[in-house]
Amino acid sequence: MALLSAEGRLPRLDAAIFADTGWEPRAVYAHLDRLEREVLIPAGIPLYRVSVGNIRDDALNPEHRFASMPLFIKNQDGGDGMTRRQCTSEYKLKPIKRQVRQLLGYPHPTPVPRGLYVEQWIGISRDEFGRAKDSGINYLRSAFPLLDLQGGADGREGWTRDDCTRYLRANGWETTPKSACIGCPFHGNAQWRALRDGNTEEWADAVDFDHAIRSGNARGNANGKPLLGEAYLHRSRKPLDQAPIDRVTAHEWGQQQTDVFGQIADAELEDGDPDGCSPWSCRSGQPVIGEEAA
Repeated sequence: MALLSAEGRLPRLDAAIFADTGWEPRAVYAHLDRLEREVLIPAGIPLYRVSVGNIRDDALNPEHRFASMPLFIKNQDGGDGMTRRQCTSEYKLKPIKRQVRQLLGYPHPTPVPRGLYVEQWIGISRDEFGRAKDSGINYLRSAFPLLDLQGGADGREGWTRDDCTRYLRANGWETTPKSACIGCPFHGNAQWRALRDGNTEEWADAVDFDHAIRSGNARGNANGKPLLGEAYLHRSRKPLDQAPIDRVTAHEWGQQQTDVFGQIADAELEDGDPDGCSPWSCRSGQPVIGEEAA
């Protein structure tokens, strides 16, 4: 969307906002630097990098309040569960909303006047139409420009994921790394393998964190409210370095096959529509709450 805005095919953006959890892969930060340098600055579009802290450090700091990640839980009775997913709201939505209010000139706690709002673009493609939803915030209204674009390969209104990747490749952006925490529990096997096989340092970081949160976050343990069970990053509820991440699902295999245009399809999706935590466009359903102390 930034390229389309800079090119004039979409209206000029007033600003771009990146909510930084502090634990993104280096490739994401490098991609963001390039995007700012080569696209946003020449187009006169300011980039705001906003943050409320480092999610990894906060989880392991007994003196810091921690907004829980959706960890996979093995309960004491042998059942499975998940902890509450609060991290998207705390580390993504909160700093974005704070910056938007600053841009409008009404920082918290000053109320934003009724009828004053920003239009927030979200990059939902036509094949992800079900993810398009409003923010529910009066001063922050969601819009989905890709759904209205013409010129897709099949001639229909709205761009598909394939249309987007072809456009990016044609403009010199062959790779666009996924923005997600290094140790995000919503990673599928393909993403875990890519991390293990492509970046040993970041893989070791995720494995170390997985071991460190086995008994829950440090603040809860320090306050005498330990997790009643064991927490894991991988859905198998096994230590990350022992989890079956080499298992290739039928859906992932299908995604790897050559598409009708002779290009290799994206293997990121597996087990159907995967989980994820993009602001206001989560792929994931309501998590099952793991058994925790009150």
